[in-house]
Amino acid sequence: MSELIATYLLHDEKNPDKKAEDIALGLTVGSWTKLPELEQNQLRKHKGRVVSIEGLPSEQENQTLIRIAYPTINFSSDLPAILTTVFGKLSLDGKIKLIDLQFDDLLKSQFPGPRFGIEGIRKKLNVYDRPLVMSIFKGVLGKDIHFLTEQLKEQALGGIDLVKDDEILFENEWTPFEKRIFNGKRVLQEAYEETGHRTLYAVNLTGRTYQLRDKARKAAEIGADVLLFNVFTYGFDVLQELREDEEIALPIMAHPSFSGAFTSSPIYGISHSLLLGKLLRYVGADFSLFPSPYGTVALEKDSAIAIASELTKQDIHKTSFPVPSAGIHPGLVPLLIKDFGMESVINAGGGVHGHPDGARGGGMAFRQAIDTILQGKLLAEGAEYYPELKKALQLWGNVEVAIS
Repeated sequence: MSELIATYLLHDEKNPDKKAEDIALGLTVGSWTKLPELEQNQLRKHKGRVVSIEGLPSEQENQTLIRIAYPTINFSSDLPAILTTVFGKLSLDGKIKLIDLQFDDLLKSQFPGPRFGIEGIRKKLNVYDRPLVMSIFKGVLGKDIHFLTEQLKEQALGGIDLVKDDEILFENEWTPFEKRIFNGKRVLQEAYEETGHRTLYAVNLTGRTYQLRDKARKAAEIGADVLLFNVFTYGFDVLQELREDEEIALPIMAHPSFSGAFTSSPIYGISHSLLLGKLLRYVGADFSLFPSPYGTVALEKDSAIAIASELTKQDIHKTSFPVPSAGIHPGLVPLLIKDFGMESVINAGGGVHGHPDGARGGGMAFRQAIDTILQGKLLAEGAEYYPELKKALQLWGNVEVAIS
């Protein structure tokens, strides 16, 4: 029988065996021992079961990992149904956190995965031998389209691979959605003709949910490169609809905005690796942004690496790009490559725009830092040859680590 196995972390649970059995029954058939034999036989295929109960050592409180198997016959093959089954009312029931979901191959195949994935994005950019570099628009709220496109061009001329809208840049009279795409396409073509380097622009898809499909189709029609999407304020199922629409067929960059409401507590909610890693990849995100372990909105290092692992592990789906973000500057490139490897995107806002030579210099400094590390040198050595990198290290400092 096909099953979905959920792993939960219980805190300070006095009777984890009973709790596990209560969950297995309460989220499936409701009760069992009091049912007549005939009814038990009828409901047996719907009954949840306890897979394992494992106590964990903890100095502060009792912690227990429990695994519950749910028959997939109980729910339709969509994330709203699955999450409601395994963690709907249970999310309200005390100190319990959903750590992981194990999909069997049949259930996993019901989800599309990324349309392009890491390989497809690299093909679009013709970049195969290094991490990608991404930057973010800064200070464009209330500014006109000329300001935005000039900033975009400067980032492209600095060698940035991807530039994304700010997630709070919504539809507005100064930089309307379609105008951003048209003008962005024009200036990026100019930058390409000047440098031979291709840059992709991720435009923020926003508005009422019922408008999104038509708006995304229009974006594809007029030549958008990538869609940025605030998935956690809209929902996984909306992202999946965008991914599966053949008239859209664009890469999707998932922003983590609002995800902290689900993941930040150590005792409630959902694990980072499940929410920002596995599930985003299954429903079709080509990129997943998440806080880096080093910056201003730092995520615990183990959690950040676990997200990246879920996005890049070999599976029936294509892999997605991990995008550790927040507080990133060129001096952190050795750490980023050591921790997240080649199949990642190095994403910076202030670390690009705050460079003494502006966004162009910031982009160049990141590219120079990557080249230096991949040549097996220290950043301090690269700074002797690259003036943009030298200025960045003087401003932000650097961390030198061995890259194995």
